[in-house]
Amino acid sequence: MLLILTDIVPKSNASCETRQHVFIVGSKGIPAHYGGFETFVENLTKLNVDTSIQYHVACIGNKVEQFTHNDALCYRFNVPKIGATKAVYYDLASLSFFTKYCEKNNIQHPIFYVLACRIGLFIPSLKRQIEMLGGKFFLNPDGHEWKRTKWSKLIREYWKLSEKFMVQNADLVICDSLAMEKYIKTEYAMYKPHTMYIAYGADVKKSTLSDNDTKFTNWLFVNDLKPKEYYLVVGRLVPENNFEIMLREFMLFNTKKSLVLITEARGRYLDKLESMLHFSKDLRIKFVGSVYDEQLLKKIREGAYAYIHGHEVGGTNPGLLEALASTGLNLLLDVPFNREVGEDAALYWCKAHGSLANLIRFAELLDKGEIDILWQKSNQRILDAYSWQMICNSYNHIFNSVFENFYLERIQ
Repeated sequence: MLLILTDIVPKSNASCETRQHVFIVGSKGIPAHYGGFETFVENLTKLNVDTSIQYHVACIGNKVEQFTHNDALCYRFNVPKIGATKAVYYDLASLSFFTKYCEKNNIQHPIFYVLACRIGLFIPSLKRQIEMLGGKFFLNPDGHEWKRTKWSKLIREYWKLSEKFMVQNADLVICDSLAMEKYIKTEYAMYKPHTMYIAYGADVKKSTLSDNDTKFTNWLFVNDLKPKEYYLVVGRLVPENNFEIMLREFMLFNTKKSLVLITEARGRYLDKLESMLHFSKDLRIKFVGSVYDEQLLKKIREGAYAYIHGHEVGGTNPGLLEALASTGLNLLLDVPFNREVGEDAALYWCKAHGSLANLIRFAELLDKGEIDILWQKSNQRILDAYSWQMICNSYNHIFNSVFENFYLERIQ
């Protein structure tokens, strides 16, 4: 695969002396259809107006090809279906290809920005290749992947070891959460990691769909729902997102509103939840499957009475930012990652029995004015701390500083 890709890549016509080349590895690629890293790369490339930066993006797909999107040079890799190791293979193939690409095209001072800690056991040798090119290895550690219960004990141990080696070898660790940055600096203090906080982003633009758009009204009709008469949960159906607690607590409170769960409603975990809770007997609870239409999902968020967020593993959660940007009332699990994002623009619950049920009861006693105040705060929170343009500018500043330092060293 790598030989084929190398053969089809032409030599760059741009002067490598006047541009900073940034190679992004670890997202599924762009154009983005879903996913946090994918949305990040989409916005980073789309909003970039700095012609001194040339982005290169690894993409995963069913065929090998090179194409351009948002003025970024994109390279699609056909990765074999090899189970849990597929992502490791993809990252290795992408990074190996990009180092060869730089060598072939005489690209100086490249930056290799790797998203997530999947290839730690291989990173020491790759780091040596990067150093030989005069390049830098930047890392976004994402969240605590090693805590996810969907992985076996052996795979979780691999994740933790991989994280250790990647942090140890990174020239810069960019965290999208202050809590994650604190963890990296504390957990790996012996390596004295260079870290920086740059947030994930969202926007406060309303959905392009009107209240009467048939996409939205049909979705409501099919699921027997009315605007402002449902609580909303969006996320992967995995234990660490606390679906069991959210379902159990909702069933404790006798509200007439529905609980809508947008997720892939299948698998052993769903069967386990049913056997424990028998939630299918509660007609208010509606698993409605996934929604991949961005504007429809935003409209569904706008139409919710409140959003319930149970994620506790990871950094800044994209779904939480989208909820703060689109939903007036947000009920968040009280963990450092969520509290950091929501601050006083949200209400919080804990895992204790009755906590969420009591918060739902409280939420239904709020009047429109009180909800509007929270809505204004959440919108302002996104504008102040999580705007995509501000985040793009922060990355440009960091990437350009590598470019500038390279030439300062040459002059000296």
